[in-house]
Amino acid sequence: MVEQRKQNIILILADDLGFECLGCYGGKSYNTPNLDAMAASGTQFTHAYALPLCTPTRAQIMTGKYNFRNWKAFGILDPNEKTFGHYMQHAGYKTCITGKWQLWSYNPPSFEPEWRGKGMLPENAGFDEFFLWHAGHTEDKGSRYADPLIFDNNGLRRDTKGKYGPDLYAEYLLDFAKRYQNQPFFIYYPMALTHGPFMPTPDSPGWIENRHKGNVGNFKCMVEYADKIVGRIMNGLDDLGLHDDTLVMFIGDNGSPTEVVSMLGNQTFRGGKGKSTDAGTRVPLIASWGDSETGTNVCDDLVDCSDFLPTMMEVAGTSLPSQAICDGQSFLPQLVGKRPNPRQWIYAWHNPLPGWSKEGYHLQEWAQDQTWKLYSDGQLYNLVIDALEEYPIEEDTEESKIARKNLQSVLSHMKQQQ
Repeated sequence: MVEQRKQNIILILADDLGFECLGCYGGKSYNTPNLDAMAASGTQFTHAYALPLCTPTRAQIMTGKYNFRNWKAFGILDPNEKTFGHYMQHAGYKTCITGKWQLWSYNPPSFEPEWRGKGMLPENAGFDEFFLWHAGHTEDKGSRYADPLIFDNNGLRRDTKGKYGPDLYAEYLLDFAKRYQNQPFFIYYPMALTHGPFMPTPDSPGWIENRHKGNVGNFKCMVEYADKIVGRIMNGLDDLGLHDDTLVMFIGDNGSPTEVVSMLGNQTFRGGKGKSTDAGTRVPLIASWGDSETGTNVCDDLVDCSDFLPTMMEVAGTSLPSQAICDGQSFLPQLVGKRPNPRQWIYAWHNPLPGWSKEGYHLQEWAQDQTWKLYSDGQLYNLVIDALEEYPIEEDTEESKIARKNLQSVLSHMKQQQ
């Protein structure tokens, strides 16, 4: 009997790309044919949530833990943590990360110097190979886009002049897939796009002369280039004959920048990066897994970033060590058209302090479902009619009383673990 091969996994994490930017979510401002096609043939989640800023989301998605368990500082990943890279290595996978790191020594030299030289380096994070911007230095991050500053296993790359970072990250991803196509692999691609500075892409007018000149008007080209990169990856998997053996997941790390106003249906929608509302935390999540019939293209079940690690472990046919703490719940059943036990709630602990330029933030805790959201200060919102949380519930109805009681039990349970 021939043993069935383990499935490959590629996780793409877009940077500052809100759900309102994609056509499949009702967005009208940008052309996203590749992501729309991925959603049409796969599974599109309508209630996927991240944290409002990048490092909190990245710490949660990589470790499967709520942030109160391992938060240190902004731009810092606890070096004692096990990431999904480590766990996938233990499951027999070749592992790679390409794109953005930014989890080591984030602060400039003059700000909170106690965090200099702290965090986790990519070579210690469970990845056999890395190809990254901002991998282990602080003073000069360099460009992530035109003429990018990139480090790999051998050090600083010297061949990036005149090139575009997102092209190089995708090329490395596909090269890794080609080299290890005969064994299971896991590739984590935290994209540079569409984070500011808002720079031209190679498809923008005047790319050659203006490639280092930022303008928020470039956001449209950046969104569409991110979509183009996803299409390049999907086509590359087809060319390698890996389409049916690879689970590709695409999610945003938080909402779009607040400078960006897009059309969602026939209404304007301002990005909410940094905010705890839907505009800052509700993100696109699309999963594609070959030509398998899932039985459900659009899924309303709740997903948060702690759920990726257990999902990947189940896809790999293994489990986490018994002593490992994981707050997530696998959404593999939803990917294969089943809903045996969907999440009833998600929880968030968000405090980006300490951190450079994060002085205006403070600790926020909340629990929510698809309709109701309760903060630890007692503020309750109905997200269906008040997604931007402008009108807290001041007088409970029978329905809101039940929601408040259920969500308060979640908050109390989590508080007991802190």
